[in-house]
Amino acid sequence: MSDGILNVLKPPGLTSHDVVSRIRRIYRQKKAGHAGTLDPDAAGVLPVFLGTATRLLEYAATGSKEYRAEGCFGIRTDTGDDSGRVAEERPVPPLTEAELEACLARFRGTILQTPPMYSALKVNGKKLYQYARQGIEIEREPRPVVIHKLELLDWDPPYFRLAIGCSKGTYIRTLLEDIAAALGTAAHMTFLLRTRVDGFLLTEARTLEEVEADPQAALLPPERAVQELPQLAATSWQAYRITSGVATTVRKLADGTYALCLDGVFLGVVRCGAEKVRPLKILHQAPRPPEETREEDEHEDYQGFNQ
Repeated sequence: MSDGILNVLKPPGLTSHDVVSRIRRIYRQKKAGHAGTLDPDAAGVLPVFLGTATRLLEYAATGSKEYRAEGCFGIRTDTGDDSGRVAEERPVPPLTEAELEACLARFRGTILQTPPMYSALKVNGKKLYQYARQGIEIEREPRPVVIHKLELLDWDPPYFRLAIGCSKGTYIRTLLEDIAAALGTAAHMTFLLRTRVDGFLLTEARTLEEVEADPQAALLPPERAVQELPQLAATSWQAYRITSGVATTVRKLADGTYALCLDGVFLGVVRCGAEKVRPLKILHQAPRPPEETREEDEHEDYQGFNQ
């Protein structure tokens, strides 16, 4: 059984679930999950968590993401990408690069976005794409998403290429359609590459073939999922109490979420509030220290610091 994280370079043509299934077979590990679904035709970074590391999935899944995307003006498809059927054709206005740049500026920051019908979002326990395949349109409420980077990389009419940085829950297909609508035309996505999921980068990603060739070398430690959290360096008794489930009084520590460590070893995630540290996700139990060290230990303060 293996515990850890894989930064997988998902190829186009496989679903995210397909990738996880293959990883399960390689590691003979049933407990596995991925952070952030990629469309079947998309490629790029797909973090896969194994064993006890799956308890930290939420910390990677909620992080920011970056993409390289290509769109084609003039045609909208029912799926929003090349795999779908043509749903609408509209003339493409004679756009200059400056006009396209000006339009992109309107989509930076917090925007409202309506999830597409062809998505894995669930309504009444059923995924939206399952309704879409039956020809059923479900009413969806617009949701706020944050676009913190939107750069024009290339404009070769009718094709345009963008670098995008965004929050969790952003649909790139929908973003391209909305940009087109603002310009008085239609669009669909022709290419999507995810280059980052939180701290997992495309430059460090491994293909499935590379993972299969050397499974242990591909594994990253579970703490990679929380590398953006400040560390909390605990003393031996403090670590023992917290990992035993005991809320522990602290001093000189700001409220917030921390990666709990003992002698540089990651133990889990804790929350500090109202002068108490409480366990959130404990992966390892700290050993019970010698009794004679208790009094000296209890007079020490926590020291929180950024990694």
